[in-house]
Amino acid sequence: MKILFAAAPGYGLMLPLVPLVWAARAAGHEILVATTAYMTKVGPEWGLPIADVFPHRDVGGDLMLASSGQAPEPGTPEYEDPRLPAGYWDLAKQVKPFELFTLVSTEGTVEAGRDFGADLIVYTSDHQAGRMAAVALGIPALEVGNRVSWSTRDPEFNEADDHNDRTGVVPDDSPVVLGLRERLGIGDREPELIARVDPRAPSMGGLTRDEADGRDGVPWWPMRYVPFNGGVTLPEWALVTPDRPRICLTLGTVVPLLSDGGTLGSLLRWLGELDVEVVLADHSTDLSKLGPLPDNVRVAGFLPLSTFLDTCSLVIHHGGSGTAAAALHYAVPQLVLPGGSDNPLIAQRVVDRKVGLSLDPAEADAPRLCALVGRLLAERSFADTAAEVSAEMAGQPSPAQVLDRAVRSVHPTS
Repeated sequence: MKILFAAAPGYGLMLPLVPLVWAARAAGHEILVATTAYMTKVGPEWGLPIADVFPHRDVGGDLMLASSGQAPEPGTPEYEDPRLPAGYWDLAKQVKPFELFTLVSTEGTVEAGRDFGADLIVYTSDHQAGRMAAVALGIPALEVGNRVSWSTRDPEFNEADDHNDRTGVVPDDSPVVLGLRERLGIGDREPELIARVDPRAPSMGGLTRDEADGRDGVPWWPMRYVPFNGGVTLPEWALVTPDRPRICLTLGTVVPLLSDGGTLGSLLRWLGELDVEVVLADHSTDLSKLGPLPDNVRVAGFLPLSTFLDTCSLVIHHGGSGTAAAALHYAVPQLVLPGGSDNPLIAQRVVDRKVGLSLDPAEADAPRLCALVGRLLAERSFADTAAEVSAEMAGQPSPAQVLDRAVRSVHPTS
């Protein structure tokens, strides 16, 4: 079978699909990943065959340009580039990444799937391009959840007026979506969904058993979250649990690009006062601007969390879904300093399940941060509860089992 995987261009948006891609390849299927921007550079390093669905511009880089006020103005050659869809720079200036990703990815994904001869498309639940491509291609689809804080089955997701703003999902009545549906000639048709996949632990909103969605009758399947954060040659220390508590500190891949490093510098100074080892997982911040770092800080650069989290006692992060899920997989308590998008929802899930604590970055200072870190390291209940969630996750069907089930749904004799 030929399987097309479609994902938006971002680490947290594409990485959750990688274990399913590998499962498909290991089962002997032909695979192709449709994405763009930076993912076309790192994807091949992970063994993924990539179709660049928008090779004309680096849409991620253009978002960074626009957010810093450096986007081209009307009348300039860059702005008037005929290869760019109408509204490209306007969406970039409004910092609407998901609508921009939808605008630039949808038609290219359809073209890639058609050229590839795809029999099945797998896309993430926040990727409207994959959803519309499934309709345009007329092939079955598998929709995969890639967040630990929400899924489209949640009542609060479907009933809240601002759920699109909080989760990044592009609404169906968006001018971008309506315009693409008209150009593709698909009207208001929906894809032929095999199932929607929910990778969350049952106690964090996931499925306790196979369920059908009461709104549209589409089956929902649980799936084990398998962390993948990229590959790297490991430093020796990453394999050894230190004598004192090790804390992983990461603000993800996007936040550092939008920051002057002030928040990170403060966190490092405050943690420098504690008797801990701090591993800074950051490859975007210009650390030279922060001055001398505390002696207990180990700068790891780009180091996939899945390679050393099992040696950590705590992870402090921005509320990224992949970071939170990886910490749960390895049963590591977490302190969340939530940023934008669905980060506050993730922080709330972490607090409600008692696998960690949360601190508003605007209210963070040395006493508050150190007090929360002290609690998370001293109170055994956080680690014990994280271990419970980790065990739940381990009991769910693997990506390979889910992929096999999807294939058999398309071809029962496979």
